[in-house]
Amino acid sequence: MDSDTISGEILYAPVPLSFWGGIDPASGEIVDRHHPLSGSIVRDRILILPCGRGSCSGSVAMLEMILNGNAPAALIFTSHEEILVAGVIVAQILFDKQIPVYSMDELDAKMLHNGASAKIERDCLFIDVSQVRLQSLLAKDMNTSQSRLQLSTNDLKILDGSYGQAKAVAMKIVAQFAALQGATELIDIAQAHIDSCVYTGPGGLLFAEHMLSLSDAKYAVPTSMNAVSLDRRRWQALGMPQEAAETANRLADVHVALGAKQTFTCAPYLLDSAPTSGQHIGWGESNAVVFANSVLGAHTQKYPDLIDVCIALTGRAPNAGCHVPAGRSPSVILRAPQVSEPDESFYPLLGYCVGKLSGSRVPLVLGLESFDPTISDLKAFGAAFATTSSASMFHIRGVTADHQASDSASVHFNPRYISLDELQLSWNTLNSAKDANVSLVALGNPHFSFEEFRSLDTLIDGTNKEKSDSVDLMITTSRQVFEKVTNAGIADPLVQYGATIITDTCWCMITEPVIRPTSGNIMTNSAKYAHYAPGITSRHVHFGSLAECIEACTTGRRIMQTPKWLQPIDAANAA
Repeated sequence: MDSDTISGEILYAPVPLSFWGGIDPASGEIVDRHHPLSGSIVRDRILILPCGRGSCSGSVAMLEMILNGNAPAALIFTSHEEILVAGVIVAQILFDKQIPVYSMDELDAKMLHNGASAKIERDCLFIDVSQVRLQSLLAKDMNTSQSRLQLSTNDLKILDGSYGQAKAVAMKIVAQFAALQGATELIDIAQAHIDSCVYTGPGGLLFAEHMLSLSDAKYAVPTSMNAVSLDRRRWQALGMPQEAAETANRLADVHVALGAKQTFTCAPYLLDSAPTSGQHIGWGESNAVVFANSVLGAHTQKYPDLIDVCIALTGRAPNAGCHVPAGRSPSVILRAPQVSEPDESFYPLLGYCVGKLSGSRVPLVLGLESFDPTISDLKAFGAAFATTSSASMFHIRGVTADHQASDSASVHFNPRYISLDELQLSWNTLNSAKDANVSLVALGNPHFSFEEFRSLDTLIDGTNKEKSDSVDLMITTSRQVFEKVTNAGIADPLVQYGATIITDTCWCMITEPVIRPTSGNIMTNSAKYAHYAPGITSRHVHFGSLAECIEACTTGRRIMQTPKWLQPIDAANAA
């Protein structure tokens, strides 16, 4: 068979997939238990999806699979995709390993059948007697000369090694990523936030240590670090195995050596260094990107892992996506359903639903003009939205930073109404537990803020009940917030109540034995964690409000019923 011919079985779904938290790189199994392809093996298959979604770490998951032999034979997307392609770019440039990446028409994809034998040859997909034209997304030699990208004089100096080999390699990767996006130029960024410090496997560590080994390997702009894969000060007390701790610490130490600040938080918008409105930044971590763009009014794309490192090394980013006005304009309008006196679980639930309906489009959400969401509400909404959408921001009329500009840009779109039934469907999806028992209450995804700690303290004080010995209460937060709640006299009473407060890491990186091997259902107020936890922990989840979480702490059970505010008005009145 010709070396340019690719053969394999078709694996197709019309639903986007986050490769981080959605595929186990060590086996190639799809572990997103909400996805129609759950349980399928992608290795050596021709994988066809609309695009990725959710986590910025999908790129490093892609790299891991390419390096360990668990990657698909080819990737084909029916919508624009960047995060997963970024992993392919790095594999090709740094490790001389590649898989072909194509785009195809969505209507053609819908005609395909899973399990059918197919081959790709000369940019065509052949199945039986039919063929479909494909568009290759990457040049085999990674040559950007045919793209519209024009590098500045200083960019070219970086590329030719005048500022050291680390920056030269990083610029080559940034330029290839910019060409993929169709960018015409690069721009300066004021700061970076690194998501690549999360340990996903040996490939990500190999990349980081390779970059550090090159000459003049230092970040060019102020750079913060995302939550890492362990509590660096208390991992032994939490029971984390030494080998896992050593590799996670090794990766974190690389980024510290590159010049990153030891912030270790997935909520960098809560730091004193948070960006200002209109400031161009280069951030990874999906929830952080969405919050920065939508709530703070900063300008960043949802930069994939690996690309975030290269942007921090060069201080340059593609002038595309949410860096430009067109990339911030809404292309879908969604009207939230009317609900009466909802609790705070309304916001993450709505964000999760809005994300699914938006896909890769930036939405403008109507119907919340009379609401007064807090920063914590918007944080929860954004994290849930970023889980199910691949877009880098949202607008809420009357609430978010750019909502007035988004109103004028959206006059050509008719609103799409979100029904209570759709919210109920998302509620049922997030509540995967089959029985009422609760063994663990998991709070802090994204990292708990000072305000959330204060609310938690008030709730616990108001219940005047002890925590059940059968339930673990664990909260993840940043060192900075932990110091504030300690100084405010909030931390000690929570610990006396029985809470375990963990810093540096977050729930998307926590598994056994930090989660007790004997534990059962998890309860959380995070829609993001309710989505990912079944695949990460092999446990079912109860999702609800913070008050419900604390009630579960005292009883070890959750009342399994739809909230009154989520029921149709007539049914709620009857109840």
